Amino acid sequence: MLKRSSITVFCNESCIYSHRVKIVLAEKGVNFDIVYVDPDNPPEDFLDINPYGSLPTLVDRDLMINQSNIIMEYLDERFPHPPLLPVYPVAKAKTRLMIYRIEKDWYSLIQTIDAGGEAADAARESFLNQLIALIPVFSEMPFFLNQEFSLVDCTIAPVLWRLPQYGIELPEKAEAIVEYANRIFARNSFKGSMSETELEIRELADEV
Repeated sequence: MLKRSSITVFCNESCIYSHRVKIVLAEKGVNFDIVYVDPDNPPEDFLDINPYGSLPTLVDRDLMINQSNIIMEYLDERFPHPPLLPVYPVAKAKTRLMIYRIEKDWYSLIQTIDAGGEAADAARESFLNQLIALIPVFSEMPFFLNQEFSLVDCTIAPVLWRLPQYGIELPEKAEAIVEYANRIFARNSFKGSMSETELEIRELADEV
């Protein structure tokens, strides 16, 4: 009989919220079980665990967490090596604020793009403009505002991976963003975090 991990993560195969949790797990080298759930048709046993049906959901023994940002911080504290949040309170607060800003500014636009319709084009243009405005920041350090890989990078990476899916093409002047993205995409943790559906995003884009 196979020994199961104490941690089970219920994910959606294609969403950015699930993806960033998987990056953290892979970065930590955590042994875990992953269960992909169709959000439109969640199984009853999953709803018994999380009546909200929200994804991702992490179960660690008797603990259930159903918010991706809380899952990420929990994993960073539960498995402290390598650390993905700064130790000092001021730096930690700044990191949390940056993650909040990315969620509020970028993830909300992505939801609008995914929904399609008339608002999608405006959201796409706004998102691209925000990326371009941050070109100097991407060029400053190997990782986003940091010398070391952090939870901020775990939050940004799934977005950049999906740019072809969102119909967003970076201009030539965004070379610093491309170089940053390639550094992240080359990490073993990022490669090991992807589902077949997520892998196909870039494979399909390369075929066009």
